[in-house]
Amino acid sequence: MGRSHEKLLNNLEELRKLAGLTQQELSESAEVSRKSINAIENGIYVPSTVLALKISKTLGCKVEDIFKLPQS
Repeated sequence: MGRSHEKLLNNLEELRKLAGLTQQELSESAEVSRKSINAIENGIYVPSTVLALKISKTLGCKVEDIFKLPQS
């Protein structure tokens, strides 16, 4: 799994690159700043449900493929 936040693990960077998208291209599709995508990829920012859904739609995958809860 990619980067982690204390409450959320994410695989966004790997899936974005597999889709052949830059952070800028993903940010434009999701209607957020490139810095927001960077912050999510680095585990600094946890996206809203709406943003997570927009990102998954752009990447053509499920939200659960991108974001996971840490093992307890």
